[in-house]
Amino acid sequence: MNVLVYAKQRVQHLFQAKPNHFIQRLLEQSALGLQGTEALIDYMNKPSNKNAARVRAIEKEADEVRRILIDELNRTFVTPIDREDLFGLSRAIDDVLDYAYSTTNEMDILGVEPNDYLRAMAQLLHEGAEELHLAMERLEHHPNVADSHAVRAKAIENRMDTLYAEALADLFKAPRDLDAVVNMLKLREIYRHMFHAAGSTDQAANIIGDIVMKFY
Repeated sequence: MNVLVYAKQRVQHLFQAKPNHFIQRLLEQSALGLQGTEALIDYMNKPSNKNAARVRAIEKEADEVRRILIDELNRTFVTPIDREDLFGLSRAIDDVLDYAYSTTNEMDILGVEPNDYLRAMAQLLHEGAEELHLAMERLEHHPNVADSHAVRAKAIENRMDTLYAEALADLFKAPRDLDAVVNMLKLREIYRHMFHAAGSTDQAANIIGDIVMKFY
């Protein structure tokens, strides 16, 4: 190989931007969030121990990825993105899966059967998780596109607000007997988990927007 060509390649290699491994960890988390919300949809369509266990397994795997990210964050003196943003985004993405697991776990414990509202909520969470994952895929090299996906995730959270209000309004229609009251209280707790999961999606989207504004 020509010496000048070799030298040029070496210089280009030295100045080539290194992959942001924190974004790679967040991408792993968002991919698991996508899988977890898909598993949540499966549970809502067909509640079973197997489908509940799948949600739990994905949630545990995502927890481990977050632990690794935090460990790497603690061992890195200078980060390409504010460590507070990295930590907060990781936590928000993780919270979506935590609420998904809490939902299936409490539905199983309390004996709550899925209804149309819960199936619609699960679908919205999955759409939000998809937008977050797309945002993470685009963040490093196409930040403006990532920001647009974050905006879409926020719009999905707004749709969840409306659906949550409709579900509560329907829930509180004059209960007929004590059993109906008990079921109403159970469902209200489950709806809250789904509502808070969407809130975590919104929080993650806000942090992505902040990162784009500050660093790109």
